[in-house]
This record gives sequence, structure tokens and C-alpha cells, in this order.
Amino acid sequence: MNIKSLLLGSAAALAAVSGAHAADAIVAAEPEPLEYVRICDAYGAGYFYIPGTETCLKIGGMVRTEAQWHDPYAVGARFKVGTEWHTRAELNVDTASDTEYGPLKTNMVYRFDSTEGNNSSKVLFATISLGGFIVGKTDSQYNQWIGYAGNVINDDIIGDGPYELNQLSYVYDGGNGFTGVLSVEDSQSGAGAIDPNTGRNESDHYTPDFVAGLGYKTGMFGLKVVGGYDSVVEEGAVKARLDLDFGTFSAFLLGQYNTDGNKINRYANGDASGASTGDWQVWGGTTVKFNDKLEWNTQVSYADSKTLSATTNLNVFVAKGFKIQPEVTYTKYDNAVLDDNTVSGILRFQRTF
Repeated sequence: MNIKSLLLGSAAALAAVSGAHAADAIVAAEPEPLEYVRICDAYGAGYFYIPGTETCLKIGGMVRTEAQWHDPYAVGARFKVGTEWHTRAELNVDTASDTEYGPLKTNMVYRFDSTEGNNSSKVLFATISLGGFIVGKTDSQYNQWIGYAGNVINDDIIGDGPYELNQLSYVYDGGNGFTGVLSVEDSQSGAGAIDPNTGRNESDHYTPDFVAGLGYKTGMFGLKVVGGYDSVVEEGAVKARLDLDFGTFSAFLLGQYNTDGNKINRYANGDASGASTGDWQVWGGTTVKFNDKLEWNTQVSYADSKTLSATTNLNVFVAKGFKIQPEVTYTKYDNAVLDDNTVSGILRFQRTF
């Protein structure tokens, strides 16, 4: 047998084997056509329909890292601590769908933090809203509805009210400039709760806190008044805010009255040292938009207790969704807890998507 005959025989044998295996082969089914994601623009940019439903979904978030020199919120030795490095990430999930009562929406924000090797995470916000009603966990309407206390990082060295609490709220917008809010808020008086002024155990306290406000806006002018009642301390506070917006320049003035300046309550919650800020507190600030890439913010706050805070920062918008924010704060405490002053600084890098 020559080499040519051997090669021809081998080829014939391989062909026969291959034919036998081909007869037994499983033929894959044709893939089903994909249902492409549909854009849902009825509720704003970024929403898309969940396949097979009429519910719209939006996924976003934020990644931030910042270095801080001195801490204006610290007390005692930590008031002049050296450099700290803090990194934070947040995941936002929003849904929206149409109902006979108006848009049915949910919002969830989950936060991750890492500071000097210490890591933590939590549900920051989780709410359901329908027809002006909001139920779940979010910032107190005493803060959120009136507009917080300025466009700076260290905006609440003099406390402007509570954050992150469970509530049932109704927010009214008449479409003619008039707005209002009513909110029943968690007094956080569960197991282990105490009165911050007397140390009295409030674990069996069952009454919630209450917030109510009215506002009006027309053109460049806006005015809001809101009040909050702390059912544990049985005291409260009232805030009034005036806003002026000229486009490239805007300013606000915010004043607060505490029903008992000798006590801390949820809505007049003292300063960052933990002391009461007395009968009244005031905040003011400005924003100057030089162009699409640069913004300058200031805020000054002062209290009856002689606590003073002055902050300025720049927002440098490097690209869409990415900014660099240097900030400097001067803080002076003059109360029973702390008598000191310091200059602190932050350099923040933040990407929002």
C-alpha cells in the first residue's frame, strides 16, 4: 500500500465518522427576536420602560472623594484634627408610572461611605409618592421643602433641622405660585430614646412630630414659612426664607425662631458642638454663575448663642456630571460646650451620573 492509497483511505474513514456524528448533532433553535429598551421621556431624561410593563425606571448615582483639613463639626481635640480622607458612593433607583390619581413614583438611594479605613452603608432615602402624598424615609420637610441652608458643603454648622426620617407628607403646588406642605414625621422615640435636654427616657412616647408650611413664588421672588413641632421636647421652631434669583446672581436670607432658646429640639437642633443656639438663628448666602464652567457660592450663619460660621466655595464643572469643589470655612464657637475657632478646608471631586 502506497502513501497515496493510505491518505485516501483515511479521508474516506473520517468522512464516514463525521457523517455519523452530524446525523446525531443537536441543531440550536433560532434566537427569539429581542425586545429593545423603550425610552420613557414622560418623567424626564434617563427613564426607560421596564420590558413587559408600563413602569418607567431610572438608574443613577454619584461617586465622590474629598480631603478635609480640620473638622468644623468636631468637638474638643477633634475640632482641629489634621487631614482626613472621605470617599462616598450612592446608587439611585427611581420608578414612575401613570395612574388615575396621577404619577405613582418611588425613589431609593443607597449610600456607601469610607473614611480613614472605617466603612459603612445604609438606606439613605426610600419613598413612595402619589398625587402629592409622600410616604417613607427622606429629609424632614422642615428642611427639604424650604430649601436647606445654602449651596456649600458645611451648610449646617448651625443646625437648620432634621434629616433622614420616616414621614407621611402632602406637598401642594397650585401651579399659580402658591405652595404648601403638611407632614407627620417620626419622632424617633423608640427603644432607648431620651429627651436631649433632660435625659428622660422616652421609649414609650407615641406622638409623632408635625411640620406645616406655606409659600409663594413669582418671577425672581420667593417666600416660604415653615414650622415644626417636636412632640418629645414639646417645643418647636419656625423658619422663614426669602429668595431672589436674577439668573447669573441669586441670594437667600433664612431666619429661625426657637420657642425655647434654652432647649434643643428636633427643629432648632443646636450647633455642631452639640449646644443650643438660643432663641434665634440666621443664615444668608449668594451664588454667582460666571459661566457654564464656574460658579461661586458663599454662606454666613450666626446664632443667638454667638456661634458664627462663614463659608465660601467654587464649583468648577470640568465636564458634564463632573465637578471639582474647593471650600474654606471659618467657624467660631462661644458656648458652654466649646470656646474656640478654626479655619477648615475641603477639596472635593464628584462625578454624578
